[in-house]
Order: sequence, then structure tokens, then C-alpha cells
Amino acid sequence: MSDVISGIARGDAAFSHRKIVLAARPQGMPKLSDFELVTSQLPAPAPGQCLVRGLYLSLDPYMRGRMDDRKSYAESVQVGQAMIGQVVGRVVASQHPGLQPGDPVVGDLGWQELAVVPAEALTRVDPGQESLSTALGILGMTGLTAYFGLLHVCQPQAGETVVISGAAGAVGSTVGQLAKIKGCRVVGVTGSQTKARYLKEQMGFDEALVWGSEPSGPDRLAAHCPDGIDVYFDNLGGAVTDAVVTLLNLKARVAVCGQSSQYNLDRAEQGPRWLRNLIIKRARIQGFLVWDFVSQHPQALRQLQDWLRSGKLRNREHVVEGIENAPRAFIEMLEGRHLGKYLVKLSPE
Repeated sequence: MSDVISGIARGDAAFSHRKIVLAARPQGMPKLSDFELVTSQLPAPAPGQCLVRGLYLSLDPYMRGRMDDRKSYAESVQVGQAMIGQVVGRVVASQHPGLQPGDPVVGDLGWQELAVVPAEALTRVDPGQESLSTALGILGMTGLTAYFGLLHVCQPQAGETVVISGAAGAVGSTVGQLAKIKGCRVVGVTGSQTKARYLKEQMGFDEALVWGSEPSGPDRLAAHCPDGIDVYFDNLGGAVTDAVVTLLNLKARVAVCGQSSQYNLDRAEQGPRWLRNLIIKRARIQGFLVWDFVSQHPQALRQLQDWLRSGKLRNREHVVEGIENAPRAFIEMLEGRHLGKYLVKLSPE
């Protein structure tokens, strides 16, 4: 990487860098062979563009859906194309007056060490943040997703019961903490006893339910929610959501953030048809994307930063070194092997 930066200083017209491209569309859970590490030539920035050196790459469940050739809210990654993803980095060279070399920025730069992009595609990061990595997590898309999905879509009230599926993930654990700040009783659904202890002992959840393959899951969920469920933040879908819907209270609110239990299936599971229960309970279910609230992002980030600095929010990261290890880390994230926000460190801060 230092050779590349030296080449830029000399005014080289093009230089090499490494990136991860989609080598094949996955069948079920992605495999290492579905990715390829390649070396690519990158031109110097043109007027209006910046060259950015990546520091941290965010790994997120939504990327799995973008690997399929299906119609969605965004374009699929094409075979041979660099994997998509948010990166926080520093400007190395700029052809735009609004950004200078050294400025910390975040943008959709993809799984690559360097990127040349229009300056308008970059957002300057507060250089006073505890770590620039938080711009991808609790003070970035992760925190904003939790903030707007819970506080704007679901509008929880003190004393209500909030249930979160995929609760030990980066978004889920943040949702639970926000719900506690609002005075709610919080129940997390997760996949292991280790994660359940993490939610209760470190994230402040009131209860944490381990959901496995045994048929007693719905009964155990009901036992954890004796007064029913007022708010459900759905990251998983599938059987957990089927069980939650039967326990919804009058005028309950449901935010659909993700459906990660379905991402690696060729065909979605067929579950109970529960729309009738929404009529009976006059419940509201709403899907959302964090970009629905883009005009309110600055205000939300200020509030999240205040809560983080005051200790009301806790942050946990799982960092893997080197872009060559991004595919393995991505698969581990989908398998739920570790806790916290998944990041790949691309270069030193």
C-alpha cells in the first residue's frame, strides 16, 4: 500500500490495488470459491473525484441478497464485479475543493483497498470520533438502522415489551439498548447460550431466548412475554416471526429490517398465514430502509454519539485483518460465529 501512495505522490497515471470480486453466484451458504482476490489497475482521480484509501470495510447480512441475480431494491453484484459494501477511509488525492488529502470519509467503496469515486458519493466523518470504525457501526448504518427502525417505525413507549430477533447481531443489540433507554422491557431471540448471556450481562436485555430446532420455541417465547408483545424488530423472519405474530398485543408495531433466516434458501420457507391476526390486533407491520430517513441522519448521529459517550450505549466490534480474509469473515458472520459488528481492517488508521 505504501508503494501505491508513493506512486500517487509521483503523479503516476495508474497504480495497482487489491479487491475481492464475485467469482460465482452462491448456491445456499456462500463458499470461499464464490469469491476471488484480484489485483486491478486504478486511474488517478479526474476533476470532481477523489482517491480514497480504505481503512475499514463493513460486512453486513444484506450483502448476501445482492449476490443473487434477483430483482430487489438495489442492483445485484455481477460476476467479476467487486463486492459492494461501505468503507471508511481517508482521502489520498482530491480533485474537488470540498475534500482534502487526509480527510476521513465514508462511502460505498466496495471490497477493495483503494477507490476512485465522485466526491459527492462521500460523506466526511467527524475526525473527533473515538475510532473511525464506528462510522460503519454504531455511529453509521448499523446505528441508524436501529435508531429509525425502532424509534420512528415502532415508536416504543415506556413499559412496553419489545422483542428482537437476531438480537445479538450488530443492529439487534443496538435496538435492544435503545429500547432500554426508552424504558421498555426487552426480550432478545438469539442462537446460543453464549449470545444470550452477552445480551443480558453486557447489553442490558431483560430476557434472552435461545431459539433452536426444538418445537418448544413458541411456548418458551410466550413464557418470556407473559403480557404479550407490543413491538417486534424483525431481523430473521421465518419461524421466530410466525411465533411472535400470535403474541402481538392490540395496536402492536412490527419493523421488518431483515430476513436473514431466508437469505441462503433457494426457496423461501412456507409458514402459517397470519395476516388475520393483524386484523384482530389492529397491528401495523412495516418494512424500511435506513435511506428512507436520510434527511434526518445528522440529528440521529448526534444523539447516538451522545448516548455512546455517556455510556448509555455500548459498542462491540469483531475486526479481521486484511482484505484477503474478507470472504472467510463474511461467511463466519452469516453463520453467526462471533459477536459485534463485523469489520475488515484494510490498512492502518
